[in-house]
Amino acid sequence: MRRILAVLALVASTFVVAPAASAESCAGVKVVVDFASLGGGVQTGCAVGDPTTGLTALTGAGFTYSFVPRQAGFVCRINSLPNPCTVPTTSAYWSYWHATPGGSWSYSSAGAGSYNPAPGAVEGWAFGAGVAPGATP
Repeated sequence: MRRILAVLALVASTFVVAPAASAESCAGVKVVVDFASLGGGVQTGCAVGDPTTGLTALTGAGFTYSFVPRQAGFVCRINSLPNPCTVPTTSAYWSYWHATPGGSWSYSSAGAGSYNPAPGAVEGWAFGAGVAPGATP
């Protein structure tokens, strides 16, 4: 019995679980979400591979989202914030941004459901009045 347990322990130690991709070494699209105006900080994640839309990049990087009720396509919450979800105003909405690593943020002229980010790109989200995320891409 000891021999079997020793063999099982040896075999188990050879399996390595790969950690989730870090945003710093992202082999895909890096996603930055700025929760500062909601009392939080800036969070980053990595959508591995080639996500087909900004929304799939957002979820692929580990974030959740929901749309404004009766306004499909308009993101109201990311990771359940803000709560409650209210009809967006010009001073309180999730703005969507694009950048290259180390570059400058550019406000998106396309919705996240139709924009196709390239692998290696950085996607940004910030809640407020259209202010860029508070982190370097």
